[in-house]
Amino acid sequence: MFSEKLEFAIEVARGAGKILRENYGKSKEINFKGEIDLVTNVDLQSEKFIISQIKGKYPDDKILAEESGESGTGGNVWIIDPLDGTTNFAHDYPKFAVSIGYVEDGVIKIGVIYDPLLDELFYAERGKGAFLNGKKLKVSEIGNLQVALLATGFTYDVKVTGKNLSEFRHFVLTVQGVRRDGSAALNLAYLAAGRFDGFWEYGLKPWDVVAGVLLVEEAGGRVTDMSGGEYKIGSYEILASNGKIHGEMIEVLKKAREEQDGEK
Repeated sequence: MFSEKLEFAIEVARGAGKILRENYGKSKEINFKGEIDLVTNVDLQSEKFIISQIKGKYPDDKILAEESGESGTGGNVWIIDPLDGTTNFAHDYPKFAVSIGYVEDGVIKIGVIYDPLLDELFYAERGKGAFLNGKKLKVSEIGNLQVALLATGFTYDVKVTGKNLSEFRHFVLTVQGVRRDGSAALNLAYLAAGRFDGFWEYGLKPWDVVAGVLLVEEAGGRVTDMSGGEYKIGSYEILASNGKIHGEMIEVLKKAREEQDGEK
């Protein structure tokens, strides 16, 4: 049913997840890429493993990786986050995952997100559906924003964080709840699984979201920019939902932006 590349991605995600699981709760070497953006030795170990597996199996494919950058975005590209939720992992907070996406000529073909602590494997292949440990996924049926549970995150860009705080406030006053747990990959996987009804965030990189975008779409959800336009790999903003509350979410975001602009 599934392609060789999906089976390969699943195997590699599990292998990288084992590295994370074995190092969770232990002392870590932590370095800062920016004022608050950090990386651990375990990120690097996981990424090294994933890259070595890809180069060994598909030497002609390109790789775009969070820590090493690697070899570009055109043609056949593996887009990987060896540890999404590094800050959580560094603080022994149990919300992090391995994320592996595969893209052909700009089209996301495969997405795998693995939570090694819960042993939850989310995976999707374009046109074949989204799954969690073998069970087919479907987004939620929530059609009213007032009873929706949303997720978001805050970028390391302080200027954009100010904008998102305004939107966060508007959503908190409108919806049933908003969660912010530090892993965009898991947020999107949970949306595909019907655990969340909507998600928005700024400043995410392709490795944060590519796998999750495919999961949401294959589970019947919708992914756009925050104005409802086409989402493109590398876009600075993302809005994802079960599709039923998408329009309402766009209106709340618009209202928050207009209010913030009026205060300037």
